Amino acid sequence: MGLVSQALESIPVYTGLSPGTFFTVLALVVAAYYLISGLLAPPPFKYVPMEPLPPPVQLGDVTLEELAAYDGTDPKKQLLMAIKGQIYDVSQSRTFYGPGGPYALFAGKDASRALAKMSFEEKDLTGDLEGLSPYELEALTDWEYKFMSKYNKVGQIKGSGKVNGEEKAVEEATETEVPQDDSPVETEAQ
Repeated sequence: MGLVSQALESIPVYTGLSPGTFFTVLALVVAAYYLISGLLAPPPFKYVPMEPLPPPVQLGDVTLEELAAYDGTDPKKQLLMAIKGQIYDVSQSRTFYGPGGPYALFAGKDASRALAKMSFEEKDLTGDLEGLSPYELEALTDWEYKFMSKYNKVGQIKGSGKVNGEEKAVEEATETEVPQDDSPVETEAQ
């Protein structure tokens, strides 16, 4: 008891308050702290379990108009987007590609040109690869590999296949023009 009585005697010396007043002020400060920190604290997190994603449904060949129905506006449907004519189920990334997400404009479309150009413009939301630079085609290939490794392929756009704008652009870039000359070619052996 010697320590407690010694502490009670030292309170008025250091604070100028009686021990009863000191402990009352201390209790009020602690209560105010807990009250203010409780008001400023974020609300407790409430866990809401999500419904599990349905297994991907293979669509096969679809038109661009049919693909547009899978843009995320109907939460019961898959969320799809296409790259180079290949359709991928991006439902697991609904926060990114679904309504209100930062990449929602790509959903339900072939976004090849937009991804290649890294563009968010409506005019680039197409599968047309005409006029893209080799750098842009390489960027698109990187996107395609990312999608192939992360998402399930569920179909392809009708009319797209091995002969598409990308291959045509690659062929044009690799072709070299041979001059058409009717004059005979001389060789060293002659």
